[in-house]
Amino acid sequence: MARFFNPQKKKTLDTKHKALKVERLDHHGDGVAFINKKPVFIAGALPGESVVAQLTEDKRQFARARLIKVTDPAEERVDPFCPHYSDCGGCNLQHLKYDSQVESKRQTLSQLMTKFAGDTTEQAPASVSSDSGYRRRTRLSVRVDKDGKLLMGFRQRNSNAIVAVSDCAVLKPSINQLLPELFQCLDALKGRRVLGHIELVEAEQGIVLLVRTVKPLNPSDKSALNAFVDRHSLVFYLHEGDQTPIRLKGDAPSYPVDALSLQFEPTDFIQVNPDINHKMVAQAIDWLDVKETDHVLDLFCGLGNFSLPLARRAASVVGIEGVEFMVQRATENAERNQIDNACFYHANLEEGAEKTDWGNRHYQKILLDPARAGAAGIMPFVAQSGAEKIVYVSCNPSTLARDSQQLLNKGYILAQLGMVDMFPHTGHLESMALFVKS
Repeated sequence: MARFFNPQKKKTLDTKHKALKVERLDHHGDGVAFINKKPVFIAGALPGESVVAQLTEDKRQFARARLIKVTDPAEERVDPFCPHYSDCGGCNLQHLKYDSQVESKRQTLSQLMTKFAGDTTEQAPASVSSDSGYRRRTRLSVRVDKDGKLLMGFRQRNSNAIVAVSDCAVLKPSINQLLPELFQCLDALKGRRVLGHIELVEAEQGIVLLVRTVKPLNPSDKSALNAFVDRHSLVFYLHEGDQTPIRLKGDAPSYPVDALSLQFEPTDFIQVNPDINHKMVAQAIDWLDVKETDHVLDLFCGLGNFSLPLARRAASVVGIEGVEFMVQRATENAERNQIDNACFYHANLEEGAEKTDWGNRHYQKILLDPARAGAAGIMPFVAQSGAEKIVYVSCNPSTLARDSQQLLNKGYILAQLGMVDMFPHTGHLESMALFVKS
């Protein structure tokens, strides 16, 4: 029998304003209310508040809504300190007192670990820093709009639109103070339309400026940028088109950690909050309780942020990284800091380690610091390693909870759990967990 396609009618979105009661925050920092038991996520709403909201998306299992009005505000609600807060997509929790942000993230971490890993370990005190002036690096979007006006700033939330920003309170003051004059410099370039984005990083050598363009700049524009760089004693990189970024001014940048100096390129991943990075490295060393006789494995090691501090205390450290040029960077950082008991390998950590040379060694201690996707591919190896202690540094509590199950199933005990607030005023939740072999 022939069957004919019968398209379903598209569901009409109900955009009538709705009075809702917010029950909690989700792990991204959005308020959660319910309509007929379906969760509705409302950015800018806080637990306990009565709000008026308008649906913007209505799926089978959840909905999203735009906050129209808060009719009964929570005691924890405060006025955002940034004039761009309502438009900029950088921060999303400035309307909540900072100590309440920390507590909310702690609760989220506990809930996820309990739900997915079945563990109720009491948390260690949260690692926190100043909630303003904490970011040592930023990427600014740059574009000429249809009216010929240059825009420099950050993306709106869930949008490619640029919010023009000349003052950002969460940036390091040395970077923030540079923004107005940097904009003036860029706005005066003849080739404004070829500008892509700008990166700024605070390093030991001063401020690093990287200018990304989609096409090569003309000589007069390069001269104007060089004059700006000289005026502010910047380290200057230019990234034109498909070419490799080139350092044109200043010494190679580096940052300090644990009495070491680690070199990096402005396109490399480094932790944006230096105060929290110091505390995080110190806490990992303390929790692992590294001895002079210990052989330590550092998975997803990057340029050596954890590996080299660990190597100062251990018999040896092996660092594994999936990005090949970062392996070279870690090796050079070991040499630069006269550390000869650390070696680094390039490997795809989604493929396991059984057939590798480093995977057939025994390690007393293991540290892993994966990206948001977690470490599913390498967890069977880690769980069966027999390591006495394992520290998992996570930027995604959901994948931490998922990966923890394999360790718990192999006889490890979650001995320590702590929230690390790398990004105040955002919903980003970093954490650290210590697993001890039973």
